Amino acid sequence: MYCLQWLIPVLLIPKPVNPALVNTHVMFMVLYLIGFFLERKPCTVCSFVFLAAVILICYSGIGNCLFWASQCEGEKYDT
Repeated sequence: MYCLQWLIPVLLIPKPVNPALVNTHVMFMVLYLIGFFLERKPCTVCSFVFLAAVILICYSGIGNCLFWASQCEGEKYDT
């Protein structure tokens, strides 16, 4: 589980409040994760634990996901 020490901090990076910066945040997260998986090649257990944590965070509530904004957030800024 040594490889989780590089994946867990990704879950702690806060999503920006400004909607204009969400795309930059998503691009950073995706590129970091792709680079991490290509360079470090984490074990299968660590990969499944991290993916399970991301899925639980993304589907636990509105606006919690690291990788995209929910529709409810977009409607909030249209007014």
